[in-house]
Amino acid sequence: MKARVKWVEAATMVGESGSGHAIVMDGPPEHGGRNLGVRPMEMLLLGMGGCTEFDVLHILRKARQPVTGCEVRLEAQRAQDDPKVFTRVHIHFVLSGKGLSEKHVARAIRLSAEKYCSASIMLAASAEITHDYEIRDV
Repeated sequence: MKARVKWVEAATMVGESGSGHAIVMDGPPEHGGRNLGVRPMEMLLLGMGGCTEFDVLHILRKARQPVTGCEVRLEAQRAQDDPKVFTRVHIHFVLSGKGLSEKHVARAIRLSAEKYCSASIMLAASAEITHDYEIRDV
């Protein structure tokens, strides 16, 4: 896997993935940024959310669960001192579908956390990762 991050100006950067996609990152105004994009640490948190959501949806589809919606809400705390690593991340899944099995949902989240989600498993080396979920029968 490869990526490239190019400085544009001030604290603005454009990241390009090896698959050819680009995203703008920027810092806050108090650090010279113009607030034109997500912060790099926000990107890390978003990547973790996308990684685990991908896994959970894949596992539930393989189990033939009727998923019609999925949202992952993440909340992270960071260390006070440099390096300001994540120290705690809570992941809340909101899954929708008529007749979703709670057993299958819990299993999919556990498998993502313990076996498949490279991002959250990697971040678990420095942060406490917790999960919960709600199922909306719609």
